[in-house]
Parts: sequence; structure tokens; C-alpha cells
Amino acid sequence: MVGFVRILVAITLLVSVYSVAGTTRHYEFNIQLQNVTRLCHTRSMVTVNGKFPGPRIVAREGDRLLIKVTNHVSNNITIHWHGIRQLRSGWADGPAYVTQCPIQTGQSYVYSYTVIGQRGTLFWHAHISWLRASLYGPLIILPKLNVPYPFTKPYKEVPIIFGEWFNTDPEAIIAQATQTGGGPNVSDAYTFNGLPGPLYNCSAKDTLKLKVKQAKTYLLRLINAALNDELFFSIANHTLTVVEADAIYTKPFDTETLILAPGQTTNVLLKTKLKFPGASFVMSARPYVTGQGTFDNSTVAGILEYESSIPMKNLPLFKPALPPLNDTSFVTQFSNRLRSLASAQFPANVPQKIDRHLFFTVGLGTSPCEKNKTCQGPNGTRFAASINNVSFVQPSVALLQSHYSGQSEGVYSPYFPITPLHWFNYTGTPPNNTFVSNGTKLMVLPFNTSVELVLQDTSILGVESHPLHLHGFNFFVVGQGFGNYDPNKDPKNFNLVDPIERNTVGVPSGGWVAIRFLADNPGVWFMHCHLEVHTNWGLKMAWLVLDGKLPNQKLLPPPVDLPKC
Repeated sequence: MVGFVRILVAITLLVSVYSVAGTTRHYEFNIQLQNVTRLCHTRSMVTVNGKFPGPRIVAREGDRLLIKVTNHVSNNITIHWHGIRQLRSGWADGPAYVTQCPIQTGQSYVYSYTVIGQRGTLFWHAHISWLRASLYGPLIILPKLNVPYPFTKPYKEVPIIFGEWFNTDPEAIIAQATQTGGGPNVSDAYTFNGLPGPLYNCSAKDTLKLKVKQAKTYLLRLINAALNDELFFSIANHTLTVVEADAIYTKPFDTETLILAPGQTTNVLLKTKLKFPGASFVMSARPYVTGQGTFDNSTVAGILEYESSIPMKNLPLFKPALPPLNDTSFVTQFSNRLRSLASAQFPANVPQKIDRHLFFTVGLGTSPCEKNKTCQGPNGTRFAASINNVSFVQPSVALLQSHYSGQSEGVYSPYFPITPLHWFNYTGTPPNNTFVSNGTKLMVLPFNTSVELVLQDTSILGVESHPLHLHGFNFFVVGQGFGNYDPNKDPKNFNLVDPIERNTVGVPSGGWVAIRFLADNPGVWFMHCHLEVHTNWGLKMAWLVLDGKLPNQKLLPPPVDLPKC
């Protein structure tokens, strides 16, 4: 009997170990061309497995993912798993020439990583040039088995991924803009799950229809995968309850309208009406605009339809009222309502003692036009963008490999400036000289450094909201405001108790945002504006977090199939 009990205990321990360790899930991504038609325009576009948007990846917290990406197109390819922390697995993060060389035509690479301490809605997308215009899809991490959500269990879960449709090839658009130094052409439509909806020409058949039952709770997993636009979202005559942002549970709050910047995700509960409403309801999204440039001033629409036993025709259709295009006050109020759940089970571990205080300006600028050439940027210059006036120059080899192999000389400088080299009235009258400096500079941090970073918008070429995305980490948004950051006054108002924790934050137009994070993940981590055009112009930099002393604080060796440049 004792022996039997021992065997039973051993089996129980084994089962519990396996359930803690999670499952290994395999996915195959074939990068291939596919003809796709929207707005009566057919385009041969780069897709994953011929699907637009791409396939949904579903895993549980603790699972290991092995995703084999094979490149069957002429473009170089990388895929980024946006918001996944990639603890010690930076080789799988995906930004081209930062953590890997691209996957070339005919080559493949297995992205291998474990989802540690994360659950919620994220997404994956290409991270080279403008290919994420068509290479993107949901990445859904469910809680561990038998671990409930900290909110009402939904009857059904529905991902809605916002995107942009271009009638012409986005790669040609950015190539032309890079050649001329001017602003790129804008998209022709916004989309929900790849569908623009009935407000565009020749598009009524391509409309997202969300069929719901009455008196049910639905979890909508909202993802903004648009290239260059922050988007307002609303469903007519329905209140939405925000319960999660960037795969972090929030204190629930009700709202009619949401704002999502590119790179941000938000989970909302939709409680349907108790009785059949005898109507259908439009859900729509349109841009929040702060910059001076041209933009796609259009609206994507889908339809929320209630199921009915009797076929209903010609039901009234209610439309939502979205905020004005430049409604910064709504965006500010919405951002201020986002708070971490900060419960015993899901604590907000805000760094209280800070080792490094950093101040980065972010904004646009210019570069001189080449000799004997006409450029289409401001006053005949080229558009540029920078952080602390350093416009990032993409290297021709991967930064992480250069660091790991000890061959960084000539690839990057480890001296990224901790503050701007020249102080000016950042949100006041801009200086006459708008030229940026260029360089491949990294900010080096010892392992476990606690960082406070203030990101300050500038008025050079006009103030603008910049959604900044940090790879490899979540950070806490401890404060934000308008005008110039005041290091003496503003920290007194920081929220160090339950600030929202996320991976992408909008630097307010003509303002600043303060974030805190713990550099507990060794590797090279990209930080950039998630408006793709600004990334192109150089609004990006990278952090180098050094190994810690213990074995589990060191970057793992590169995989054998890591692509070569």
C-alpha cells in the first residue's frame, strides 16, 4: 500500500509539473504571395499562409511556442511577437537588424520562446520595412488551465484587429517617399479583420458582421495593427467595459468610445441587450490626428447584428458618434482612466527606488537634401525623426549578434545620450535649425537597473502624438502632462500605486509621459515610434541590457538556424 501511495504521489507531482511547465505548440508560417481584392482593387500581397489578416496564434500562459517561418517571396522577412517579453530569448524577438538578420528568400527560421507570466491579447506582425501592412494577426494568450479571468466569464471571445488597406503596394509607397524625402501616400481604407466595410466605394460585401445573442457577455479583443494611425472605436448604443490593456488586467471601467494607438490592444466586455432590440448597430473606427501631415480621413464600419428566430429585413441601423479627429482632451481623459488591477494575484510591481533617471526628446526634424537633388520635405530638405536628436541609422548586421559575439566595434556606439545635448523650449517656438544628427547608438544598462524615463514631445515641425513601443519589457506609465516636463514639480503627482502597465504608450501631443521599468531581461531591445513612417525616418533607438551574475540572468546562446546577413 505504501508503495502504491508513493507511486500515486509521484504521478501527481509529475502531472502538476507538466501542467505548470505548459504545452509546446507548433505553428507553420509560409510567407507567400496572394491575390487579395478590396475596394475593387486586386493586389498581389505578401501574406502568411495566403491569409489576410494572418492566422490567429493561441497559447496558454507557460506554453512554449515553436513557429517555423519559411520565406517564399522575394522580400526579406522578420516577424515580431508584439508584447511578448522574450525573457532571455531575444533571438526570437524579430526586429530586422536589431535581434536578427532577416529571413531571405527560400530560407526558414524557427521562432522559439516561452510565454512567462503573461496572459491576454497581443499580436504578431512583420518587423521590416512596411510589410506589416499585410503581415499581422492576433496572438492570444489564455490564462493557465483552471485559472479564471478576474472578470465575468464571457459567453464568447472575438478578436477585432484594426488595419489599413492600400490600393497600391505599401513597399512601393515607402520606397518612393524614401527616395524623395517627402511624406508617403496614405492608405485608402481602414479595416476590421481585413474588411473595410460599407462606407467605402465597392466595399459593402467586405463588411465585418458580428452576430450576437441577447443577454450575453462577449469579450472583444481589440488590436490596432494599423501602420500609421491612432484610431477611435465605438459601437452604437452599447457601453463597453475595459478590462485589459496590452495584456495587463485593468480596473474595469465603462466607456462608449476607446482610443487605440498602433501597437496597443484593449479587451472590452460587451453586454448585449436583454431583449431583441429590433435594430442593428454600426461599430466604427476613424483616426485621431495630431500631426501636420496628410492622413486617411475615412471611417471603417462593421455591423453588430442580434440573432432572431424570425428573419428580419430593413431593420433600423444606428450609428455611433465618434470624437472629433483632433480630440486630445478625450484621449487624455481615457488614458487617465486606465489603472492596473494591482490585486494580490496581479500586483503592480512599480519600481520605487530608481537607479537611472533618463530624459528623451521625441519628434520630427529634417536632414539636408543630397547635392544636385530636389527633396520634397520641409523647405527642400528630407523628413527625419529622432530621439534626443539622434536619428537611428539601421546597421547592416544584427545588433544582438554583434554584442553577443563581442564584435560591436564599427557596428554601434554604446553612448546614447541620457538627455538632449541642446536644451530648448521643447513645446514652444521651435529652433531655426531643425537638422537631426545620425547614428547607431545604444543605451547600456546593467542587469536589474531600475529606470525612470521621461519622453518629451517637441514642436519641431509641429507637436504630435507618438506611440512609443518598448520591446522586451512592460513599463508602468507613472505620469503624463502637457507642455515641458518639470523635474521639480511633476514627480510629486506620479502614480506609484496602480499605474497602467503596458508595452506601447502615446507620448501626448505637445506634452510628456513618464514611465518606469526594471531592466531584468538581458539582450538588445528596440524602442521606436509605432507610426511606421516615423520609424522609417529614424524615431527609434535600442537598449543593451547586460547579463546578470547568475546563470538564469544571462542571454541564452543563439539558435543554430539564426538567419545570416
